[in-house]
Amino acid sequence: MALLLRTSSSRGPWWRGEFARELPDLDFRVHPEVGDPKDIEYALVWDPPAGLLASLPNLKAIFSLGAGVDHLFKDPQLPRHVPIVRLVDERLTGQMVEYAMLYALYFHRAIPTYEAQQKTKTWKESPLKLISERRVGVMGIGEIGGAAARALKGIGFDVAGWSRSPKVIDGIKTYAGADGLGPFLARTDILVCILPLTAETTDILNAKLFAAMPQGSYLINIGRGRQLVEQDLVAALDSGHIAGAALDVFRTEPLPPESPLWAHPKIVVTPHIAAMTDPRSSVLQVVANIKRIRAGQAPINQIDSKRGY
Repeated sequence: MALLLRTSSSRGPWWRGEFARELPDLDFRVHPEVGDPKDIEYALVWDPPAGLLASLPNLKAIFSLGAGVDHLFKDPQLPRHVPIVRLVDERLTGQMVEYAMLYALYFHRAIPTYEAQQKTKTWKESPLKLISERRVGVMGIGEIGGAAARALKGIGFDVAGWSRSPKVIDGIKTYAGADGLGPFLARTDILVCILPLTAETTDILNAKLFAAMPQGSYLINIGRGRQLVEQDLVAALDSGHIAGAALDVFRTEPLPPESPLWAHPKIVVTPHIAAMTDPRSSVLQVVANIKRIRAGQAPINQIDSKRGY
């Protein structure tokens, strides 16, 4: 039995050590050193090259190295009969929640204004809203989005959530579907996008959506870069309708040097670091699922290939 790791990071030895501790009989291989493709029963991957997974004839499960699985569906040869398992890791979720809270507070407390004033040595107070008066909207209220919504409410924000299909979160008003999107946006001063990337959510953060938000509202995108129409955001920022944005994901990564997002005074750019997979906790979930599969059971956190999440 062999597992193939494919990652863009240099943490292969770390992953190898964690797997050796938890599953000593596992034959661990790091792409591109595949060896005999027939040996590979499990693949733990991020953004694998097209055709790689289809070349493994005895594959029993595909494990995503992140919570999102959209990187897998870019491959036209993806073997959809093989179970695809997303990562649901408390540490990863916690990091995403931290990022959402950080920039929600950053915008709420007018820190961009004070940063600009520091450059001109301007000493001036800005009006301060109560946190309970600041309306935060979370788009995508699954495992991570639900945790973010609860955490933001826990520190005092007025929080609502939106999802494609109806969901219930105790103490938080939720909206769903096309009919619920307009009312959700109209009551949102800070929009946090944590949606999975699907055909329906591609380009969802566009001019029409921004126009439906209140004047002077903010965007935090930790979903996927292809959900944001970047030129529409720049136009909304330049007009003043959107007051600021924190972006961690982009249509092209790394973000090209010529991108106008780098230098825009109302945009914070971070290099896809809202959360980073930690082998110490993630390996435990992968190993637990391998043991389930060995016992003839279905893996936990298996996604629906037809829906894409």
